[in-house]
Amino acid sequence: MSGELAICVYGTGSRRGRQPFALVGGDVAAVQLRPVCGIHPSMTRVFIVGCGYVGTRLAQEWLRRGAAVAALARSDTAAARLQRLGISPVAGDLGDVWSLRRLALRDSLLYYLAPPPPSGVADTWMRCFVSALRTSRLPGRCVLLGTTGVYGDHRGGWIDENAELRPGSDRSRRRLDAERVLRAWGRVWRVPVVVLRVAGIYGPERLPLQRLRAGAPLVREQECPFTNRIHVDDLVAACVAAGERGRADNVYNVSDGDPCTMTAYFNSVADAVGLPRPPQVPMRQARQHMTPAMLAYLAESRRLCNHKLVQELGLELRYPTLAEGLGAICEHKKKG
Repeated sequence: MSGELAICVYGTGSRRGRQPFALVGGDVAAVQLRPVCGIHPSMTRVFIVGCGYVGTRLAQEWLRRGAAVAALARSDTAAARLQRLGISPVAGDLGDVWSLRRLALRDSLLYYLAPPPPSGVADTWMRCFVSALRTSRLPGRCVLLGTTGVYGDHRGGWIDENAELRPGSDRSRRRLDAERVLRAWGRVWRVPVVVLRVAGIYGPERLPLQRLRAGAPLVREQECPFTNRIHVDDLVAACVAAGERGRADNVYNVSDGDPCTMTAYFNSVADAVGLPRPPQVPMRQARQHMTPAMLAYLAESRRLCNHKLVQELGLELRYPTLAEGLGAICEHKKKG
């Protein structure tokens, strides 16, 4: 539709009279949802939980499209920052269920971008969030930003959304728990939930420049596992596409489809910004210099297929290769 944006909101009958949702294990049967499309962007209400690096850019994109955008704010400082950006702050804390009961999300497009708590294997913040949502104020659609870390190690093989889930860290287990909780909740309440499993994010202010300047060594290329990435601008576009036309209770890998090793990634960034390439050392020696997060990356190797993202959501990537993404970042920096 020229000049219009169709936001799909699904529903089949009244949500009233149902019992409160509780996830007690097991699967919840899927329901058939009937799409109702054709909402003008000026009527669209977007709510973002986790308005940080990605969420801020997503909010700005929806504001540009004419939507009313609000976001959860845990502190006065966070609220003031949101207001300066034209985003309406709504007070709430994911760890406090009572602070979330005031949320009025009825028929809004909800983006849940918040990371899980720092410990445990369950995302208690997600569980708190869904338990707080009142039946008279349910969103029209939810998009969850997850992680490709839920796939774990696939020994460098190509995988799609049907690959076996083998989370190798508690952080990835918490992310998988969030997926399962929100998808099960969506089936119960007939709210469409779309999950985006996101690869490593890079973009302006999101490059490993500090590590490169420090000259920290990298693992030798021949020992280094494959990693996957997505430019933040393409991730924002994927979030918008998922909100518009992602299929209910579906998962999409968000990656540029151009995997390489972590060592190759660091070398490419160094070349792009004019820094020396770091020295390379054997894996055994590299482990002595790396953070736990870096070591977790090195323990897993996989190459992500993004066909579903490109073909089903119709997303045309602006930066389908790392070289193109880094070139755009450097060009933007030159312009100030």
